[in-house]
Amino acid sequence: MAQSKEQTGPVNVKLLLIGNSSVGKSSLLLRFSDEQWLPEDESSATIGVDFRVHKLDVKGRKVKLSIWDTAGQERFRTITSSYYRGAQGIILVYDVSNRESFEALPRWYSELETYVSKSVVKIIVGNKEFSRQVPYSDGQRFAERMGSLFMEASAKTATGVREAFQEVVEKILDTPELWAAAGQKRGTGLGGANGSAQGSMPGSINLSETQDGEGSSGGGCAC
Repeated sequence: MAQSKEQTGPVNVKLLLIGNSSVGKSSLLLRFSDEQWLPEDESSATIGVDFRVHKLDVKGRKVKLSIWDTAGQERFRTITSSYYRGAQGIILVYDVSNRESFEALPRWYSELETYVSKSVVKIIVGNKEFSRQVPYSDGQRFAERMGSLFMEASAKTATGVREAFQEVVEKILDTPELWAAAGQKRGTGLGGANGSAQGSMPGSINLSETQDGEGSSGGGCAC
């Protein structure tokens, strides 16, 4: 009976949005969680980390998403690095109209090698849709080389946004070791591949446990 109850209970998943500043991480999250979009002149850069909870039905399972939207500017690196702990999925965002944001992805992957296990699911999302500087094929080839999922999306039009989140969650559900950890069974929602559960909310970080991310590009969420 206990096993049956656990099988039907919600799966707690922690996702982390990372990428250069102004690539649209906050806009993707806002579009996904609230079905809203803010023009650039009405949006502002994320300070530290934003946090949303969203419920989703995937593959017949109820999933409770804890989505962490990070600011990656250098002055926030010692704070945001601690938020990698317990993440089961990473969404790396670049701006298809900004080649520099795409070329920064290898530095973000270098940071991931430091803070998360190889089993953590990663998806690269090319956001926005105007003044294209990065061909779809470039993004797809890089994702294949890194063993990651890939999708283009537009926070403005909502195209591909829900699909991107759903695809990464489906892959996580196909990797039971990521969500069937002890922290999950305790209901913390933040147990992950590292076997740890980060039960704290944004603003309650133990700064003595943080580390600097070396070699990373600036990140954030301005639009």
